[in-house]
Amino acid sequence: MEKRVVITGMGVVSPVGNNVHDMWDSIKNGRHGIAEITLFDLENHKVTMGAEVKGYDYGDKRAAKRLDRVAQFALTAAREAVADSGIVSGENTDPDRFGVYCGTGIGGVTTLESDVVKCVKRDNMARASAMMIPMVMPNGLSGNLSMEFNAKGASMGIVSACAAGTHSVGEAYRNIKHGYNDVILAGAAESVFCPVCFSGFSNMTAMSTRVDPDRCSTPFDKERDGFILGEGAAILVLEELEHALARGAKIYGEIAGYGATSDAYHITSPAPDGEGAAKAMKLAMGEAGIAADDVDYINAHGTGTPYNDAFETIAIKKVFGDDTKVPVSSTKSMTGHLLGAAGSLETVICTKAINEGFIPPTAGLKVPDPELGLDYVPNEGRQSDLNYVISNSLGFGGHNGTLVVKKYSGK
Repeated sequence: MEKRVVITGMGVVSPVGNNVHDMWDSIKNGRHGIAEITLFDLENHKVTMGAEVKGYDYGDKRAAKRLDRVAQFALTAAREAVADSGIVSGENTDPDRFGVYCGTGIGGVTTLESDVVKCVKRDNMARASAMMIPMVMPNGLSGNLSMEFNAKGASMGIVSACAAGTHSVGEAYRNIKHGYNDVILAGAAESVFCPVCFSGFSNMTAMSTRVDPDRCSTPFDKERDGFILGEGAAILVLEELEHALARGAKIYGEIAGYGATSDAYHITSPAPDGEGAAKAMKLAMGEAGIAADDVDYINAHGTGTPYNDAFETIAIKKVFGDDTKVPVSSTKSMTGHLLGAAGSLETVICTKAINEGFIPPTAGLKVPDPELGLDYVPNEGRQSDLNYVISNSLGFGGHNGTLVVKKYSGK
């Protein structure tokens, strides 16, 4: 018998707030977190703007030395989510049925770069830190979370570029739905603000080169010129419905459907026909048992690159029709692009949108692109009763992921 899967806790570290409350307040009010980069020297860099996490302090300085920034973010977000949910392994949940699915796009690259530079400067490649490997490895995120919370069930580190957060939530949902675990911490983390990695993204010419923070991340705008790199983490507590009800948990929403496909087209560009992304949406809606008319809002991948926005729009029109009136917005206009963590952060945003009946805006959308032609909720959000919302993620490598989040009604 298939199980229903609900959201009982959420935690966030983001460029627009280091907890769910502050993040959502920024999103509702259209405040972005974009500014000149401070985490490294910008000399010789063509791109100078980013969406850094601000005012962040892991707290435990000794522990922080053994954790890459990405792992610190993951643990901080998970602690908020677990505290929010009230889950206590060994007390109200079986440790053997408590899992972790924590994804990332790249992992501990800042540590890797730092150790390589250290070895080169010392002209001794044998001087790498003994902690480098556990700090760099992408699956270290799930490992750290499982140890922190005594989660002895399935522990997975999903690495699928900018779809990793969505895939982590989706695969965790399927795991619980089919009865393997009762509770899973699901989400992703990312932090790649280091010179070499940043230079790589910049030289792909995928990032915005503007210096006006209000005009850097402008999805669906005719004048858009690329994405703005962000960082952070978002973790959700997914729980089997009866397990949540038995312990009197607060339920924020329900994961009702998930679709995952591959474009099989290009290592960085989405497919021009939008077919892979469209199929992911159709699969997620089919699993949720809903039709196009049932969807009240779409949180688009919406990076602000000319290709992504055009091809994702084509995909949405394939599913919803050329004349669809479904509201579509990109909250990356405020958060920047958190790469692997984007999808899990946007799942939290979608859940808050349902809870408060509020559609987030696409901030800074001043010159709508006439070639696109959907309702992109420009500049100001809207009050609206939301029952089903969709979150899309499209990643380098052709990875597509879609989640359907449903208002929990007890039925």
